[in-house]
Amino acid sequence: MTRLSPRPFALAIAAALVLPLVGCAKDKNKSDTSYVAHDVDTLYNAARERLNRGQYKVAAALFDEVERQHPYSVWARRAQLMSAFCYYLGRDYQKSIDSAQRFLSIHPGNKDAPYALYLIAVDYYEQIQDVNRDQKITQQALDAMGELIRRYPDTNYAADARVKVDLIQDHLAGKEMEVGRFYQRRADWLAAVLRFRVVVDKYQTTSHVPEALERLTESYLALGVPEEAKKSAAVLGANYPGSKWYERAYTLIRKKMPEAKAS
Repeated sequence: MTRLSPRPFALAIAAALVLPLVGCAKDKNKSDTSYVAHDVDTLYNAARERLNRGQYKVAAALFDEVERQHPYSVWARRAQLMSAFCYYLGRDYQKSIDSAQRFLSIHPGNKDAPYALYLIAVDYYEQIQDVNRDQKITQQALDAMGELIRRYPDTNYAADARVKVDLIQDHLAGKEMEVGRFYQRRADWLAAVLRFRVVVDKYQTTSHVPEALERLTESYLALGVPEEAKKSAAVLGANYPGSKWYERAYTLIRKKMPEAKAS
């Protein structure tokens, strides 16, 4: 599985928001006696200790226990986010998503709601796989990032989400290119055209557009529609005149249609 970017930014921004919450608890007892009734300070500090020791899944379970045993305390709300954060650190992304979504459902107007939504988006984002795998998670990451940007456009989380959206779109465009090239190898030119057109029309700002335009030129020529091939080559020449893909498209047009000009 390949991730589109490293974790440090998400870790830093998460720590900056959430970790100071634990400093409010009294440092009484660091035993982790889950499933036994304990006062909130004991449970919360046990969870904090496990987090500090890098035992993220145990810490998450203890934060869950804080919420279960003391659901109406101020610590319950904090524990929900801490649980989501710990599951994220432990790469248990679905449980992290579940915890963050539970926080949002109970506290939709809380000041930490943007962070909870950001954490959900990052959970999806870090599960993105390479382009030869199913891209359902990739689309979920894009949807979550988009919701964050729409709802909290002026936050640092939205700023980071905008960067990740560009990377996600490039990844999705790469998937379309992979499938389009597969159809080309099979000489299924119409199916190839449909995939390359998605890249050109839907992912216009990605790095895959020049290649998509060149391959559209190839495919249209193979289908016997030279005028469409000329249009693709002309767009390529107008926007990417110095690229290797334009050189290839121009060569193809001149070879197949000696009387034509590609730009």
